[in-house]
Amino acid sequence: MKLNKIMMVAVMAFGMSSLAHAAVKDQGHGKVTFTGSIIDAPCSITPDSIDQTIELGQISKVALKDGGKSTPRNFSIDLENCEVGEKDNNKVTVTFTGMESIASNGLLGITGTAKGASVAITDGSGKVIELGKATKAQLLQNGNNTLSFAAYMQGDGASAAVTEGEFQTVADFTLAYQ
Repeated sequence: MKLNKIMMVAVMAFGMSSLAHAAVKDQGHGKVTFTGSIIDAPCSITPDSIDQTIELGQISKVALKDGGKSTPRNFSIDLENCEVGEKDNNKVTVTFTGMESIASNGLLGITGTAKGASVAITDGSGKVIELGKATKAQLLQNGNNTLSFAAYMQGDGASAAVTEGEFQTVADFTLAYQ
C-alpha cells in the first residue's frame, strides 16, 4: 500500500513536470553577438566613438555659394580607461583620412547626387584639419578623455557650381600616442 502511494506521487510529479514543460512557449528569441578588438594603446576607444554618423542637415545651396560654409556640427572621439605616463604616452594626435575633394582643398570629397562642396573637419579650436595630416597633440589624463571636433560643408569656390542632392562621405581616423 505504501509502495502504491509512492508510485502514485511519482507518476503525478512526472506528469506535472511534463505539463509545465509543455506550457513554456517560444514567444520570441534572438542572438546577441559581441565584437571588438584588443589594441596596444594606453586608452580604449568607446564603442560609440568607433563608428559614428554625423548629420550635417539639409543645407541651402545658397549658404555654400562662393565657398560659403554651413553651420559646424560637433562630434567627439571619447577615450576611456586611459593609463598614461607623466612623460610618455600622455599625448595623442588624430589623423583623418578619406577620399579627398575634387577641389584639391585637403577636405573630404562627397559622393551622391550633390556636387560642388566638400566636408571640412576642425579641431576643438576651430582649425581645419587637412586630410592625412596629424592634429596638434592633445594632452591626456588618466581615466576618461574627450577629443573634440566639428564638421561642416564648404562650397568648392566661385568657379564650382553647387548642385542640390543627397551626399555622403566617410572619414577614417587613426590615433597616435606620444
